[in-house]
Amino acid sequence: MRLWTGATASGLATWALPFVLGLAVFDRTLAATDLGLLLAARTVGFLAAVPVAGVLADRHSRRGVVLWAGLAAGASAPVIAFGLDRSVLLMAAAAAVAGAGQGACRPAYQALTAEVVDAGRRQQANAAMTLAVRVTTLVGPSSAALLAVFLDTWALLMGIGLLWLVAACVPGRGARPGAGEDTAEPSAGAGRASLLSEFAEGVREARRHPWFLAGLGALTAVIATGYSATGVALPMVSRDEYGTEVVLAGAMTAYTAGALGGALLIARWRPRSPGWAALAGLAAYGLAPLSLVLPVHPALVMAAYAVAGVGIELFNVPWFTAAQREVAPDKLARVSSLDFLLSYGLAPVGLALIAPAIDAFGVTAVLTGCAVVCFTAPAVAALVPSARTFSAARERDEAR
Repeated sequence: MRLWTGATASGLATWALPFVLGLAVFDRTLAATDLGLLLAARTVGFLAAVPVAGVLADRHSRRGVVLWAGLAAGASAPVIAFGLDRSVLLMAAAAAVAGAGQGACRPAYQALTAEVVDAGRRQQANAAMTLAVRVTTLVGPSSAALLAVFLDTWALLMGIGLLWLVAACVPGRGARPGAGEDTAEPSAGAGRASLLSEFAEGVREARRHPWFLAGLGALTAVIATGYSATGVALPMVSRDEYGTEVVLAGAMTAYTAGALGGALLIARWRPRSPGWAALAGLAAYGLAPLSLVLPVHPALVMAAYAVAGVGIELFNVPWFTAAQREVAPDKLARVSSLDFLLSYGLAPVGLALIAPAIDAFGVTAVLTGCAVVCFTAPAVAALVPSARTFSAARERDEAR
């Protein structure tokens, strides 16, 4: 419960920062161009910290990494508040630290879950983690807007800092890395090897699992295309084709509600072929850009986004659970950092390219291409034999 509370606070603080900074733009405390700079700085900090944190979380205590990452992110919030109307560069530096704290927490929390929760309950635990994130995403905007009526941006940023302190201090201790499973392998880089060599060891561990490489490739492709369609094309289509922001708001709300339903479903459902079921759920994201191509009623667009939301959690929870089960415990944080680095690291590239692509080729061609990628990439990943169960060992056992 302490781990879940800390992870929930971390997720809420991560979501809240861009929203609160957006409120600062709304009340003219911050310029829109400065907001873009701050969010870019946060992304840079995230990408820089993820691989380093993966190595440190395998080399030292995962609990310690969460503690120091949360404290750093928490300390950045008052600095951002102090920089309002004073120094955008100071705010950008603090935003980079906040992103680094967020990036460091992700692989450490992922590995800490495997230490704290026994193997038989990890799927429910991962579902509970993602359920908390979806709930905060669903109710967070209205809650933050309500708080903004009574509190200014400075006070809201202080609240984000307090959330990071909860994320840093509440989680309980896990076992030492590699001590929780019988399948642990001694790390060749456990002495005084460089960070780069130890991260490379994590990459080699990832390569031992063909299902992981195939699934990660599919996930990266879907995020770089499908998420980009959601972030850039959905507002354009809502404005130009439907003439109302209701489609934009309804589709995003339906997506989050669908993800909530997917998390509740996968907490109990145990499909016979969990890998194929997860990849089918990932492929369902293709319905989102496809719905923006066809001249359909707004309700069908919202329904497509709801199905995409269900599907993404049918993928996420078994994916995290399989990694916690199959990857050597003393390398889990590094493999998880590779996951976040590629899947989320390439998302800004997709966001940056999709608008120029729409200008060059038209919205229909680009969205159709995004849908094709979303459908095709998971199907190709499913052809890898061990992808059916997200486990090479299980495939061999069933073949006997």
